[in-house]
Amino acid sequence: MSMSTSQTDLEKRLETARRLARVAGKSTLEHFQRADLAFEKKEDESPVTVADQNAEKIIRQGLKEAFPNDGIIGEEFGSEEGTTGYNWIVDPIDGTKAFIAGVPLFGTMIGVEKDGKSRLGVVYIPGLDEMISAAEGQGAWYEKPGHDPVKAQVNKTASLKDGVMVTSQVSTFNKRNAVQGFLELEERSFVTRTWGDCFGYMLVATGRAVCMIDPMMSIWDAAALQPIMEEAGGTFTSWTGESTIYSGDGIGTNGLVLEEILEVCRKYPMPK
Repeated sequence: MSMSTSQTDLEKRLETARRLARVAGKSTLEHFQRADLAFEKKEDESPVTVADQNAEKIIRQGLKEAFPNDGIIGEEFGSEEGTTGYNWIVDPIDGTKAFIAGVPLFGTMIGVEKDGKSRLGVVYIPGLDEMISAAEGQGAWYEKPGHDPVKAQVNKTASLKDGVMVTSQVSTFNKRNAVQGFLELEERSFVTRTWGDCFGYMLVATGRAVCMIDPMMSIWDAAALQPIMEEAGGTFTSWTGESTIYSGDGIGTNGLVLEEILEVCRKYPMPK
């Protein structure tokens, strides 16, 4: 960690991120599984609801009160420049399609980037009241109702044939002509499930799955995940194996199966 990224700075921001993720996430439950829930489609054809927008407003307001000079990048309301070098990256509902369908595996995600690297991340699953959070050098911590926080740790499964692989939506692999790659990985895996979006990465970081794969993702999908995966003893990389939140894709693993997955994923470069 650089001298300009002090432990105290991260601890203060982690505390704020955890608090705001919980408050904003719980606000989405006011709309969850309601018969009158409506949604619109954005320019990229992805859906958005009033719950997404309200949750991001809650987070932005809280950040402006706590760290008024930090930058903010949010999925729903764009970017605001800061002067401190810290940039908050917010996805108010990751898994909006699951949210619309009434499935409780969506999450609220908050990450903090500085000097080109994500330094802390929080994922809160309001439908389950589970949270995983991490800051650089401080470990990853998993919380669920009725239990004290426990250190999140990836599992020690050495091969896909013995592990669970998860992803979000198989058809997304077609966007980079990689359906055959998915089928190859599925064939290699003990079992494959689409318990996807941020919940899939939580499964890997807590040892229940060996890998989570996203053929396409935005920065607000990735920012919270890199520190969580790395602090849990795993990896978060691009499809070429680079540790980054900027590649437009993502692989979260326990570390031991990473090369096996990259062997397949490297065959399918990102479309230009």
